[in-house]
Amino acid sequence: MSTPTRVYIARLAGVAVFDPNGDQVGRVRDAVARLRATKRPPEVVGLVAEMPMRRRIFLSINRITSIDADAVVLGSGTLNLRRFEKRPNELLVLQELLDRRVQLEPSGQPGAVVDVAMECSRGGEWSLTRVAVREQTGRLTRRGHLHQVEWDRVRGLSGIADNRGTANLLAVLEDMRPADLANALQDLPDARRNEVAAALDDERLADVLSELPEHDQVEILAALDRERAADVLEEMDPDDAADLLNELPPPEQDVLLDLMEPDEADPVRQLLKYTPGTAGSVMTSEPVILPPDATVAEALARIREPQLSPAVAAQVFVTRAPQNTPTGRYLGMVHFQALLREPPADLLGKVVVNDIDPLRPTTPLPEITRRMATYDLVAMPVIDRNNRLVGAVTVDDVLDHSLPRDWRDRDALGSMNAPDLAADGADG
Repeated sequence: MSTPTRVYIARLAGVAVFDPNGDQVGRVRDAVARLRATKRPPEVVGLVAEMPMRRRIFLSINRITSIDADAVVLGSGTLNLRRFEKRPNELLVLQELLDRRVQLEPSGQPGAVVDVAMECSRGGEWSLTRVAVREQTGRLTRRGHLHQVEWDRVRGLSGIADNRGTANLLAVLEDMRPADLANALQDLPDARRNEVAAALDDERLADVLSELPEHDQVEILAALDRERAADVLEEMDPDDAADLLNELPPPEQDVLLDLMEPDEADPVRQLLKYTPGTAGSVMTSEPVILPPDATVAEALARIREPQLSPAVAAQVFVTRAPQNTPTGRYLGMVHFQALLREPPADLLGKVVVNDIDPLRPTTPLPEITRRMATYDLVAMPVIDRNNRLVGAVTVDDVLDHSLPRDWRDRDALGSMNAPDLAADGADG
């Protein structure tokens, strides 16, 4: 194996995994160590890699030819795609050790684990040999010293962890996309998942909640105090917040809506009134809306705003004033490709098109899917009986509500029959 003899595992999180041909097959999410009956440090038996479709698999350490800060390279392109499941005598290093409260020997100085190193012996066996521990000083204004010590000089690495912090685990997870972070949270024990979720800022937690199965959303929200839960709901897109609130009993819905700012709660209340499975229940109430006298340049500047999803930013809806939903009279829409073809100074009223009938709030989901597929659209307007725009259904809304209800659930994904591409795949 061409690799440093000592590797700190937290630095591997998110590193790309490549097959011998240089094709990326996934990213490192953790390391698996096997506990020993003796006092010897745990043996590292492999890595956990995340593949497309959020599947996590086991990569035996014996099949890895190179490990460094930029890449992990496999010695074979043959993989076992069975979902990884931890065995009783195994330890997930990052998930179970990071932020653990420990004591340094022989002083008894308390600290928290910030990283763990694995080291390769001359015989090619990898073990957890050193631990990076930051002292706890008890002073908010001063960080404790960082110690890198041998495994056997740290007490508290085995057994059930006491309450611990989240800073180091969050540092490992901070660069993940919301969907990947949601996936990582599903691998944590419930209590640890709730601790990590609560430590995220409101905007980040809102993005992650939108990517979690409904039962995990509800459990995380219930673990927050109600004021914090309302703040997080305010950061969610109204349609996502409405979907989450729909999972709660009506009395709890009312409490949280009352705690939200009125201008944030009002569109959510409106969405909750629509019948499930209709355009009204799946639409976003905050599409890009501009008046007919806005210029093409103004429209292009609006859709470049980074907080807009690609599906929402793909078109501008044109209405009479007011521009907040429900708007004034709906006039039509302009796709971003059309905006790119027109002179920047031209008015939207000159390039708007309205040759496709809008949806009604009561239009059922199968009809929405058929019409979007027929016209190759990524979004469609939804208007009320007074021809006012009340929202837009985007392709991601349609997919989210057309897939099985548990499609985000890791357990459901694990039950899918993925092919084993190798009879000699790794254990796990």
